[in-house]
Amino acid sequence: MQMDTGFADINGTHLYYEIAGSGPSLVFIHGFTLDNRMWDDQFEVFAQHYRVLRYDARGFGKSALPTSQPYSHPEDLRALMTHLDMDHAHIIGLSMGGLIAIDFAVSYPESTATLIPVDAALSGYQWQGERAALNVREKAKQDGIEAAKAFWLDCDLFGPAAEQPHVAARLQPIVNDYSGWHFVNADPASAPKTPAIDRLETLTMPTLVVLGERDLLDFHRMADIMTERIDGAKKVVIPQVGHMANMEATERFNAMVLAFLAEVA
Repeated sequence: MQMDTGFADINGTHLYYEIAGSGPSLVFIHGFTLDNRMWDDQFEVFAQHYRVLRYDARGFGKSALPTSQPYSHPEDLRALMTHLDMDHAHIIGLSMGGLIAIDFAVSYPESTATLIPVDAALSGYQWQGERAALNVREKAKQDGIEAAKAFWLDCDLFGPAAEQPHVAARLQPIVNDYSGWHFVNADPASAPKTPAIDRLETLTMPTLVVLGERDLLDFHRMADIMTERIDGAKKVVIPQVGHMANMEATERFNAMVLAFLAEVA
């Protein structure tokens, strides 16, 4: 497979990306503390049908860390797409990446062919359960970044993934390579003036909400909100897997998403 890699100097930052394939454009967005490698099981498969972009969001992977200047992940994605001559794309994101995908779709519906949030967070949602991301910051303050990363990998969010040795073996180096910047710094990323939870009804593109059956309750609640408020949205729950649905159930995930994309094409 021929793949192009590079860095895009956009919006005052330096974003790493990888792109492969031809056809309609498709974007993968990774989760918090992760990077583009979490899509290894999708990148080449989807590139057989699409022009696939995966990238490291600002502050993650090989991309530059945030500075004190405010920024926006959806704005970064829009600038990156423009840099790569992508006007219109299928947008797929997991967890934090799902939140970015939804915020992008709300801000740029004309650039969003389909929306596929996977075990996704949702801006404006009031969390009801314990948030591991808050606890890990306290751990970093008390015991340092490396201890916090070990604590993070051991939290309930990754419990089902840890039961699969091959998945755990892939997750650990990705988290270990994460800088830990967000654990000890205030992130100046800006949230939408009107959070996505209050604008879901404006979305009209085909939407597939994907959820691991064993994911945390708050992610189930957010998936239900998306499904109820986005006109025509479909929800699929993948049995026996947790938060990292694309890594824990690769074949089922790939087949389901490719079938959905073919159906709405």
